[in-house]
Amino acid sequence: MKHKKTSGRQLKRKILELLLRDDVEKSIAEICRLPARQVVNPLFLLLCSMDEKIKWNSVTAMGAVVSFLAEQDLESARVVMRRCMWNLNDESGGIGWGCPEAMGEAMARNQKLAEEYWCILLAYIQPGGNFLEHEILQRGALWGVGRLAHTQPKLLECAAPFLYPFIQSDDVNLRGLAVWAIGPLVEQKTMPLLKALKNDNSTLKLYREGYISQYSVAQLAQEALVASKHDRIE
Repeated sequence: MKHKKTSGRQLKRKILELLLRDDVEKSIAEICRLPARQVVNPLFLLLCSMDEKIKWNSVTAMGAVVSFLAEQDLESARVVMRRCMWNLNDESGGIGWGCPEAMGEAMARNQKLAEEYWCILLAYIQPGGNFLEHEILQRGALWGVGRLAHTQPKLLECAAPFLYPFIQSDDVNLRGLAVWAIGPLVEQKTMPLLKALKNDNSTLKLYREGYISQYSVAQLAQEALVASKHDRIE
């Protein structure tokens, strides 16, 4: 028993060292070469990190590991997805930090998981669904929905109305994340909401394409509007 605990600590330390490196893609590839079922527990712990770099690199790594696992053993990947869901359940006694983001990342990387779990992720921002009351978790759910929307927009065609209340939120993080998330899903009703934000210079941090960057809500709204025009032309 003692050996197992020591081994677990060593594995967590190794993964943490990899996630702190500058070449994240190389580190994640190395993590994916480790036994998938063994790296899941350390990654769940690291999802809760207060260090933004560790937290977001853990989200990316978890998504990559679960996607890889789904190709080898789909049921084992489902076990991890259900664990994320359980952690977000009030009955679990936990908080579920990082779990909506990890679910979104895994689905963005894996079609099979996306087709099975997209509606569950969407339910976290849906009144009458499994709506998350905690604003920090709402941010995570919006990021997860956005990550999936940017890779699988057809799956989330029905999601736009559930993002509207967040676009009008007083919380800049919720507002900005919702604007980013709705980018690939813009419909006619969305346009006035986005245009109303053209002078919203409030800023937020957003993790995408492997980087944490600062954006204004106005920037993200303009991106969404430009993308929607391009889609109509196409």
